[in-house]
Amino acid sequence: MKLSANLGFLYSEYDLPDAIRAAARAGFDAVECHWPYATPAADVASALQQTGLPMLGLNTLPGDVAAGDNGLSAIPGREAEARAAIDRAIEYAAATGTRNIHVMAGYAQGAAARETFIENLRYATCQSAESAITILIEPLNHHDAPGYFLQTSTQAGEIIAELDAPNLKLMLDCYHLQIMEGDISRRLAALLPIIGHVQIASVPDRAEPDHGELNYAHVFGVLRDLRYDAPVGAEYKPAGKTDDGLAWMERLKSF
Repeated sequence: MKLSANLGFLYSEYDLPDAIRAAARAGFDAVECHWPYATPAADVASALQQTGLPMLGLNTLPGDVAAGDNGLSAIPGREAEARAAIDRAIEYAAATGTRNIHVMAGYAQGAAARETFIENLRYATCQSAESAITILIEPLNHHDAPGYFLQTSTQAGEIIAELDAPNLKLMLDCYHLQIMEGDISRRLAALLPIIGHVQIASVPDRAEPDHGELNYAHVFGVLRDLRYDAPVGAEYKPAGKTDDGLAWMERLKSF
């Protein structure tokens, strides 16, 4: 199985171009990030070209984090900000060859929030189609992100079905899904047609994926049997230095 280093958490001691180089040295097959916008796209593109690693994904800007924002696209009344964040993400992704954009919903509830999210996703899928970029939506768990609009795979699946856009997919983070729903093996099989990216971390501490509630050797066996062959994103918070905690990689890459 191929693995992608999520540089939002891994190699956080480096600037983004050097983090990409560190991931390549460690044997990752791809990289992904959260919010790369402070780094010039040309510098990221250069590091990607130098290492030969693809950039799998980035997030839309979360808004004013100090004021409590964690995404904008499901918040009624903030459509202009949400679409500006989508536009900026598409521009950056196109400049760096990034394949996917995670459109962050934000803290909101109710029918108006759902309709706002759908219309902003409709905008995102239309605007990104020309650049062959896939839009991802990701349920977040209610412990780490209480009040986040998108919390379950069922909710995400209904939205994806309603929009029926070929470039709208589910980001299935096993960490969040295990906390909210469990039954990971069956959910992977059921959701496979709409999965755009899979991420992993230990549960419940979100550290290296070699302990906790989920047996990732089993999960990777399920993915292998489902013939899922895209890189799996390692989006965990290292217990120490990233390179000191990579013993899990050799075992999981063998699947």
